Amino acid sequence: MRTGTDRPADPVVLGRVAELARLDGLLGAVDGGGPQVLVLTGEPGAGKSTLVDRAAQRGRELGFGILRVRGSEGESGLGLSGVHQLLHPLLPGDGLPAAHRDALDRAFGPGAAEYELRLDQLSLCVGVLALIGAAAARRPLLLLVDDAQWLDLGSVDVLAFLARRLEGRPVVLLLAAREEGVPARFDRDFPQLTVGPLGRTAAGRLLDAQPDPPRGRARAEILRQAAGNPLALIELPRALARGRVAGAAEAGAGAGGAALPLTARLENLFAADLAGLPAPTRHALLLVAAAGTADLADLIRAAPELDVVLALDPAERAGLVRVADGRVLPRHPLVRSAVYHAASFHERRQAHLALAAAVAGEPDRRAWHLAAAATGQDAEVADALAESAGRARGRGGHAAAATALERAAELTPDPQLRARRLLTAAQSAMFAGHPQWVGEMSGRAGETTDDPRLRAEASLLGGWALGVTLRHEDALALLLGVAEATAGSAPDLALGALSTAATSVYNTGASSYRAELSRIGGLIEGDGDPAGRAWALAVADPHRERPLLMRHLARASAELGRDESLGNLTAVGGTAWILDETEQAVRVLGRTIDVLRRAGSAGTNATVTQALALALFENGSWAAAEEAADEAFWMATEAGADNVTVGARILRATLCALRGDPVAARTRAAEAVRGVDLRRSLSLHVRHRHAVGMAAFAAGDHAGAYEQLRAVFTRDFRPAPVHYHASLYYLGDLAAAAVRAGRPDDARTVVEAVTRDLAPDPSPRLAAVLHRATALLTDGDDAERGFRAAVDGPGTDCWPFEKALAHLDLGEWLRRRRRGAEARRHLGAALECFERLDARPWAERAAAELRAAGTAGAGAPAGELTPQERQIAELAAQGLTNRDIAARLYLSPRTVGYHLHKVFPKLGITARAQLRDALTPEPETPP
Repeated sequence: MRTGTDRPADPVVLGRVAELARLDGLLGAVDGGGPQVLVLTGEPGAGKSTLVDRAAQRGRELGFGILRVRGSEGESGLGLSGVHQLLHPLLPGDGLPAAHRDALDRAFGPGAAEYELRLDQLSLCVGVLALIGAAAARRPLLLLVDDAQWLDLGSVDVLAFLARRLEGRPVVLLLAAREEGVPARFDRDFPQLTVGPLGRTAAGRLLDAQPDPPRGRARAEILRQAAGNPLALIELPRALARGRVAGAAEAGAGAGGAALPLTARLENLFAADLAGLPAPTRHALLLVAAAGTADLADLIRAAPELDVVLALDPAERAGLVRVADGRVLPRHPLVRSAVYHAASFHERRQAHLALAAAVAGEPDRRAWHLAAAATGQDAEVADALAESAGRARGRGGHAAAATALERAAELTPDPQLRARRLLTAAQSAMFAGHPQWVGEMSGRAGETTDDPRLRAEASLLGGWALGVTLRHEDALALLLGVAEATAGSAPDLALGALSTAATSVYNTGASSYRAELSRIGGLIEGDGDPAGRAWALAVADPHRERPLLMRHLARASAELGRDESLGNLTAVGGTAWILDETEQAVRVLGRTIDVLRRAGSAGTNATVTQALALALFENGSWAAAEEAADEAFWMATEAGADNVTVGARILRATLCALRGDPVAARTRAAEAVRGVDLRRSLSLHVRHRHAVGMAAFAAGDHAGAYEQLRAVFTRDFRPAPVHYHASLYYLGDLAAAAVRAGRPDDARTVVEAVTRDLAPDPSPRLAAVLHRATALLTDGDDAERGFRAAVDGPGTDCWPFEKALAHLDLGEWLRRRRRGAEARRHLGAALECFERLDARPWAERAAAELRAAGTAGAGAPAGELTPQERQIAELAAQGLTNRDIAARLYLSPRTVGYHLHKVFPKLGITARAQLRDALTPEPETPP
């Protein structure tokens, strides 16, 4: 099984690395290296049988003989049926001593029924042990017992006898059972391994591996209710694909989350005990399921005719629920679903009405129960839900508000009010970060009303949803149309549409859309929404008229003192980021996240979180950037925000490359863009190229790095940036790769063409990048001026990694001119930054340059070379070229160069001519 970033061949065993390791340990114990018995426990659907199957597969690969038994409810009353199934391949036991053969015949032979009364249990157990021992003498045995909770008692006794006598025999036993059903003989005396729920990462990947993986809200709901149960993660998407998922009202969403209908397979696991429970118990369980959050006091008020505590006792004994601290908790969320959907609509309706009466003093819960019991449109219940949504919104619960308003709209008779409520719900869903949900509700709102303003608002929200899901062109067709149509009549709405469109304009990178952004912006009069206007202006052209853009940013920032809304914070943070006011972007976007968390929407807005991750990355806060990117990725995956899903993965790939793990970087970068057409999102395209290019750079493949970085600029006679903003910041890396790959002339053409087209007053960050690129590609002493401008420019400390690269380049340049003291100052500054960021390839390079520049204790003993590095170094010391060495060792010349690049700093040398002396050991001093 592959681990780490690679996807395993069988997605069903995702997230079970520790469990598989324990199984390997059990198989290794066949030689007496540890306990030879392992008891596997877990809830229904946890994947115990899958792990048993994996153990069998692994056992066959290792040459084990496999004996299996699977318990069956139908045979649990048949004496010794389980042991018979296990031993059947070995019977009748030819070659065993007569006494053992006789005992086995009495138990399992043709006349077993006649011998039943005369069967000696001890003789049988000894006979089974002899049979197993004889088979194990030929090859080691793996005994597999699945669903042990249904084995007959006689078989359990025989297996327990056998399990205690395996020592010294090449036999191991794996027994799997439900947590509450581990046979008494195995519940204490043997090592146990509990198969718990899958973690967040593995659960998401398993869900995405299904034939019809759900998206958006449905995905989040399945993840919530499956609670890491692998079988539920496989079966619930099938129910969804068959159209079996009920609406929020019928499922009681407001009363504890939608109870998803189950497939027959899940019902058999989670509701198998329902039919045998007394009617009062089933009634009490239905109240628990309908309540969602089940307080015992509420249940007692809802069913005054019932002794609820007594009625729940059989359910608690059956392991369906647990009563503690005044609450009733289902063993698993799917128990609630099974109970809820096993009842008829009439029964569910009566339960909700009873609960509504029981919680009459809690208007929010009462409204939801009444909505779940509604049989048609009901203005009074709709108003109650709308009021509940207002309270939720006041607390910052945007997702809860959207859910309540969506249901309120369904119950609203008046079409105009219904459309308004749908739009308000869509807006709340937007703040909660659920684009597909926003698109669904805004589309329904637009179809419900003829009011131009409402239809324009619906288009604005729908455009936002399309943009977040990578459908930028469709988004801009809606948003730019709304902005132009309402520029004169509703400038506030027009600016909102324009600001929303700006994000998709940036991602496409298309000059035609940028021109439209500027043209339509000029049609909108008024001073409203300074943050939105600043963002739209900055996106249209972030490099020209920088003083004007900075004034707009300052005005928008001042407005935050009066209106710290999410929209204003996001627009100001984005504007600061695109104008390279990176520290301000980190502060403002961090405040935005704080507002979301204080509002109870923590972790819901993937777009804001990814923007913060990018700003943190550029600011040199790599650990925080990685954490934010991880958070953004999972939020986006759950919400269906593809733009963020791809972008967050690319950022994580870039960090892998810069930290010296090119293999993981390439894997993550490939996963990020699998199935995605990046031609429609040039910002992601160039970031992906940069990630792959830096992975090649870290691996010493400078030619490959140059090809990737060169692809972020056009191949025209006069090269231009593929993306008007993002491409420019990779000019320094392009130049560095070009020098090492022998392509300086081509890179110089790119840098000169781009520099000619830029405004004369770029940001300090971009100016430093241009100075570094120009210096790297400049021959002679004129390069020093460019390097020093890159490291001494105003404010360059805001971008520590980029400044450290310039320090490294200047230090190398100075060392080659034998200005060691000056070189060491710059190389030391670079090394300090690289080590702090854990940028290992660059830290190693800086350390090697420091040694070459004369730092004390520079050299490393030749003994630290790997065998291949020593072999290559010895051949190079003999005068062979890289190509000669490659031919002799069946390597590529590039690989030979990469190894020598690592050998030189290890030996503390800078030239091939020094290899012979460095590899020759010093003569020992005679005593």
